[in-house]
Amino acid sequence: MERKVFRSRISVLIMAILLLPCVLWFRADNIFNPVTITLSLVILLFSGMRYVVTDEKIKFRIFWIIPGGSVLISQITSVSRSYIPFSAPAGSLKRLVILFKKNYKYPLCLISPVREQEFLDTLQKYNPKIKISVKNKSGWWRFWDWDI
Repeated sequence: MERKVFRSRISVLIMAILLLPCVLWFRADNIFNPVTITLSLVILLFSGMRYVVTDEKIKFRIFWIIPGGSVLISQITSVSRSYIPFSAPAGSLKRLVILFKKNYKYPLCLISPVREQEFLDTLQKYNPKIKISVKNKSGWWRFWDWDI
């Protein structure tokens, strides 16, 4: 059984929004304040998000070892681009929307793998019926594969 691991993309904008309160409330004499601890946990959470693709499933790892669920690749109908800010196992707003067949346990899934094209190629390898319509936009604000 082949297994590929893709980490989640991390958005510069989301990290800046999360770092702002820490910078504003930071005091050198009180490094263990609640804001710093909460921010550290969020950064660890974002850096630990992974998508594990096996022959039949996409498994979500939220915090390196903590499983976050899985979906069957055979139930995927289409994949497209989205910037929807819904809650999802994704550290970026540049996401992929995965739509599933009717009557599946989930209607859709939002993820943001870093090696996006390789991820899409892997999905199509296991399910050639998946319709992929992902277009990449370019601009000066998009650098190092990060999206603001």
